[in-house]
Amino acid sequence: MRLLHALSLASVATAFTHPGLLHTESDFTRIKSKLQANAEPWQTAWYKLTNSTFASPAYTARPQETVYRGKDGTHAENYSTLYKDIAAAYALALQWKITSNATYADAGVAILDSWADTLTGIAGNSDKFLAAGIYGYEFANAAELLRDYDGWDGEKVQAFADMMVRVFYPMNRDFFVRHNDAAVDHYWANWDLCNLASMLSIGVLADNETMFAEAVDYFKNGTGNGRIDRMVWKVYEVDGQVLGQGQEAGRDQGHSMLDFGLLGPIALSAFNQGEDLFAYADNRILAGAEYAAKYNLGHDVPYTTYQNSDVTQAEISTNARGDVRPIWELLYNHYGVLKGLNATWTKQYRDMVVEQGQGAEGGGGDYGSTSGGFDQLGHGTLMYSL
Repeated sequence: MRLLHALSLASVATAFTHPGLLHTESDFTRIKSKLQANAEPWQTAWYKLTNSTFASPAYTARPQETVYRGKDGTHAENYSTLYKDIAAAYALALQWKITSNATYADAGVAILDSWADTLTGIAGNSDKFLAAGIYGYEFANAAELLRDYDGWDGEKVQAFADMMVRVFYPMNRDFFVRHNDAAVDHYWANWDLCNLASMLSIGVLADNETMFAEAVDYFKNGTGNGRIDRMVWKVYEVDGQVLGQGQEAGRDQGHSMLDFGLLGPIALSAFNQGEDLFAYADNRILAGAEYAAKYNLGHDVPYTTYQNSDVTQAEISTNARGDVRPIWELLYNHYGVLKGLNATWTKQYRDMVVEQGQGAEGGGGDYGSTSGGFDQLGHGTLMYSL
């Protein structure tokens, strides 16, 4: 696998679209028009966002000098402060983009600035790489939305981007290169995927074309389980539909879902920059999403024994079957609505999650108060419904 070396961690001039990660200006134009028309499901989704405990301009950040995830025998874990502050920054940024009310932008910027001025490292046991990945891509998305706010000084914007490049990116890349000194197939796919999402997102935020290209290259050609044909590694045709067995299907369904909660943002962020990873390898992400959704809706799916250097899994796991995460609006609206492809099971899972959310996917904190509830930014009904 060819790893592209970042020649410089300084910004590289390129033609990135901004905002251009999970959301673009055309998305906000669409959403505002739907809200002005009192259209559903956008109204219900907007109510859910604005009534979130993380959406208040009075939210107070709690930046840390070092974020610890995973018990290292010395330091107490404190990573919940980061994922909660990210959820707030993102909710505030969305409200500013939709209402143009500077109160929300000022509050979001205050959160980002406080972390840019304070955070110097991420540590803990091997779980530190999960923190660098998941929170890296989520933090970059909040900043990407606020970067064009007139009240966020250009030097402060650059300071935040520099912090992301200095603290998060080296850990993302180090994981791809060393995999924490483990066998290359030791870590489950979500470890690769979250670091890929972070590297790609930071590349856009920092206008670093080399970083972005390295992430895209890893998706296609990487050595670990996050490479798409190792993540969705076995393809079947069932009743005329292609289904793809995910690498974590025999582990548990919570992590199987998390994989698609990461693949969706990776593909959408690349798509918004002109790189269609959704379509790559004959819509491999869709095949995997349909497999996971069908099984977790209670239906049978084919399964092939999975084996790597550590484990042999002869059966698909029933653990956490029916897991609910706010990940399905993104996948369904791209594949089923925008491209008109067969996303039958993805749509059914989307419908179930929306029904349980009383009409809309929620966001941070709506799916559990621990880290799993913040593994995705959410608010997909508002942001992705076409």
